[in-house]
Amino acid sequence: MTSSLVDLSRDGNVAIVTINNPPVNALSPGVLEGIRYHIAAAVADPAIEAIVVIGGGRTFIAGADIKEFGKITSGLKPKLSLNPILNEIEDSPKPVVMALHGTALGGGLEVAMAGHYRVAVASAQVGQPEVKLGIIPGAAGTQRLPRLCGIAKAAEMCALGDPIPASEAARLGIVDLIIVGDLLPGAVAFARQAAGGPISKVRDRAGKLTPAPEAIATLRQDVAKRMRGQQAPLAAIEAVQAAASLPFDEGCRFEAELFQKCLHADQSKALIHIFFGERIVAKIPGIPKDVSPLPINRAAVIGAGTMGGGIAMNYANAGIPVLLKETTREALDRGLATITRNYASTVKKGRLSQADMDKRLALISPTLSYDGFAEADIIVEAVFENMELKKKTFSEIDAIAKPSAILASNTSTLSIDEIASATKRPAQVIGHHFFSPANVMRLLEIVRGQATGDQVIVSSMELAKRLKKVGVLAGNCRGFIGNRMFHEYIREANFLVEEGAPAQEVDAAFYEWGMAMGPLAVVDLAGLDVGYRIRQEFRHTELAGVRYPLASDALVEAGRHGQKTRAGFYKYDENRVASPDPVAEEIVRTAARAAGIPQRPINRDEILERCLYALINEGAALLEEGFAIRSVDIDIVYVNGYGFPAWRGGPMKYADLIGLGKVYERIAHWHHLRGHHWKPAPLLERLAREGRTFADYDRAKGGE
Repeated sequence: MTSSLVDLSRDGNVAIVTINNPPVNALSPGVLEGIRYHIAAAVADPAIEAIVVIGGGRTFIAGADIKEFGKITSGLKPKLSLNPILNEIEDSPKPVVMALHGTALGGGLEVAMAGHYRVAVASAQVGQPEVKLGIIPGAAGTQRLPRLCGIAKAAEMCALGDPIPASEAARLGIVDLIIVGDLLPGAVAFARQAAGGPISKVRDRAGKLTPAPEAIATLRQDVAKRMRGQQAPLAAIEAVQAAASLPFDEGCRFEAELFQKCLHADQSKALIHIFFGERIVAKIPGIPKDVSPLPINRAAVIGAGTMGGGIAMNYANAGIPVLLKETTREALDRGLATITRNYASTVKKGRLSQADMDKRLALISPTLSYDGFAEADIIVEAVFENMELKKKTFSEIDAIAKPSAILASNTSTLSIDEIASATKRPAQVIGHHFFSPANVMRLLEIVRGQATGDQVIVSSMELAKRLKKVGVLAGNCRGFIGNRMFHEYIREANFLVEEGAPAQEVDAAFYEWGMAMGPLAVVDLAGLDVGYRIRQEFRHTELAGVRYPLASDALVEAGRHGQKTRAGFYKYDENRVASPDPVAEEIVRTAARAAGIPQRPINRDEILERCLYALINEGAALLEEGFAIRSVDIDIVYVNGYGFPAWRGGPMKYADLIGLGKVYERIAHWHHLRGHHWKPAPLLERLAREGRTFADYDRAKGGE
């Protein structure tokens, strides 16, 4: 058997096995078999004394072909064990040197550990990140790695999934030598020196297999905090620990059992869905492939507040010079001081050098005028969330911006079409909804208006990548994808506290379920006054006789705006640490009594169901109305912008995993009890009755 994915060449007495499966040399079918085949051929050649395995292109092996996991869980492919092939590689009587550059991750590191030696360039990284897909290493990674670096470090690498640099790998014993200069000549020279010498198989080593109970206990605590609710990290620790008590082959069988259990669990299905989803959302149906993005070499941001300052940081972080405009010197200085503090905090944590901080700050030019805006390739408006102010701002920039400039609004709810109407170039107007804090959050919701041009959309999606954001395209409706759905989620959270559920119980239910924060803690953080102003903007759209939330508004009218005033649904100390507040509870109870809302105990299941199912129902409506391209787009918005746990898959995948029949039945139940707000979305009802899923809907539209 030969494989076009793997080549064999020679340098004197050293065979060179090169993996050529671009772009990242993933372990697609045929790759590992090709490595084995060529190593066997080299072993059979009497002129060859040593073997080097190296990745072609920019990396060694970045991991498994994740599509293969889906084939296994769907029954399209039988369970597959790579261990016999890796053992055959390790059984080579001639030294096998794995030469690492780029990344050796997951299955890539497992392949590397089947070699007798590992050499690497200093820039290489190694790791076992399988837990990020809800699984554990499945090709003896939990058994070979502790034999190289010890139980404690191997458990940490397998449970947390973070890669380590080659220098650390060398210190730990995972890598035998750091190659200075070109990798291949260095690896060949190393292999030549190893030729004829004794061969040590990793699976036979036992010197570092010392139990580490204290380190493991600390790691479990860290996992409980950092990866709350996830099963795979604990399974990874269990598998690594087995290496200290079981022979290698038994340890591999134990690993395989845990791997299969994780692979077939909902958490893995959800995380794999998110992994592919972040790639799928970049595909925009209906836009010709030959549409090229506009060059963006200079930017300008209007508004130096929390959002505007964070947006300016994004451009500076990407190396793009940015003008930052405010109306007063005081506001401008305040904004620059916040930016400086943010960068200084990152430097203090060791994530940025002082030199890089200075370089980025130098790219941000403060201004009180529109001078220089005519040279900007993109102008981002980040002013107060008020339509008249935004239209005034866009009218002003329309008069000065060059014809090719993209005019973007950071609005979170307002109509892009109405904003664009203030300009003579609606095709250049688009929404760029950043999430707070804008310099941290990965999501960029890109909102197209009716007139937005294809080139502006393509440029925005490309810009998102450059800013290291996940760009998701949304249609123009109130709140777009994220906030339109969030409105329904927060509606039910308000209703729950109005009906007698303490705020801390509502939030605790969601935190324990896996959300980054509970819904009421979120609105306190964002500012209750922000939502209040938005509701005032849309008050004219409310229907007579329909119940609307009143808890948040009652708190704002009592002067409680959330963390910024140290009082909202909670009270806050000087460090913004929350505690329950009887005053807030009484304000809500008083408003509820005045509205005739009876009080009662509410259990955790009802809290979760009402908020989550309201979210799902609105997502289904967005899909049917065409404001979201695919259900996976909604999931990516919620995982990256709203703290939805990736291991739950996003709201629409979560609904699929529960079963749309059950979700529809419960929404119909609440509709019967509560009326207007709970009317089932027609798409949800149709899919449920047909026994289909949102994933089926995406596939039918050609979205996957």
